[in-house]
Amino acid sequence: MSLLQRATAAVAALLLLVLSAPAASAEGGLARGVGYRTLTLSTAHGPVVAHLVTADLSDPRVDVDLLHPASVAERATVSALASAQHAVAGINGDFFNISETHAGITPTGSSVGPEIADRDALKYAVPDGQRFGPAMPAGVTTSDVFGLGADHRLRTARLRFAGTLHTGRGSFDLEGLNQYALPVDGIGVYTPEWGPMSRARAACGTDTDRSAPCTTRVEEIVVRHGVVTAESAAPGAGPIEPGSVVLLGRERGATELAGLRVGDRVLVTDRMVARGVPPFEFAVGGFPILDDGVPLSELDASLAPRTAAGTSADGRTLYLLAVDGRSAASTGMGVGEVAALLASYGASEAVNLDGGGSTTLVTAGRGGPVTVRNTPSDGAERAVANGVGVFVR
Repeated sequence: MSLLQRATAAVAALLLLVLSAPAASAEGGLARGVGYRTLTLSTAHGPVVAHLVTADLSDPRVDVDLLHPASVAERATVSALASAQHAVAGINGDFFNISETHAGITPTGSSVGPEIADRDALKYAVPDGQRFGPAMPAGVTTSDVFGLGADHRLRTARLRFAGTLHTGRGSFDLEGLNQYALPVDGIGVYTPEWGPMSRARAACGTDTDRSAPCTTRVEEIVVRHGVVTAESAAPGAGPIEPGSVVLLGRERGATELAGLRVGDRVLVTDRMVARGVPPFEFAVGGFPILDDGVPLSELDASLAPRTAAGTSADGRTLYLLAVDGRSAASTGMGVGEVAALLASYGASEAVNLDGGGSTTLVTAGRGGPVTVRNTPSDGAERAVANGVGVFVR
């Protein structure tokens, strides 16, 4: 961020704190090291109700991980995910494939960005032009994540997918893992974690145009225990058997896969890495909105329900924020206001997560039932692709 951008953002944050001060705050402890409070704010554009969960990760019993359904291409409510995984608190996560413009294509429900759960890489990010959600700030991509490292510290980072298909005819780069959209000319890997959903959506759109037609140049092969067992000129559907992976290529990637035959031996390697930081044990896609306690510039100023996750400078305190909106009781916030609000409570870095009808925050402290704390703007919880869960082990 330039000095001018930092100065502009700092002024915006100061104005927010002058115009929007907590009028009331109801606090409660969910478990040792985990707290919840309701914020009633008075802003220049009207009243705002927000919900904040904080978790102290310096306590070795407190943990954070991905809330997610059984399959990548599946959705569930935050309360159902938190209940199934025994979280003491949770919030909805990344934007996801919620609607389509391609005739006959069913939305997959899978997330835009990467997912890592309990050290297991579940999926990578779709191309920037294939994402759903508001415009991202300059320099931000779908591969940006918020997560927890092997050092038990929270941080934002950018993940890179490194994959290779080794064959008797040469080696080819792999560009995706369990994604609803693959880069043009790319090859993607689909594992049993993808689920039974059709993989047809992966060959639709382009890197810059989500609504572009589906390509007709597709090749799909099934690899089981290192041997090609099936091939097809169309994307498939149905569960992927344990011990098997599916490789789907489009355009040039399809041509590269077309050279393989049933019985060929191949080796698939893939991993997700972030430069200069420890490996992630948990990660969820989201675009950065706060850097060193200062909101980024060019953030969406429209008022809406908002969801965000942040961390203190030392990576030891987690902040989960849900802002109600689209009602007389709560007008919602702009993304910059959300960033400034998190900074006022001590966050140093933060990401914007899916808002609108997806915004949901739940708690289940001290063995009690899972309770939805905010007021979802759709009138009920929306099924989402993933979430961020707080756990007391």
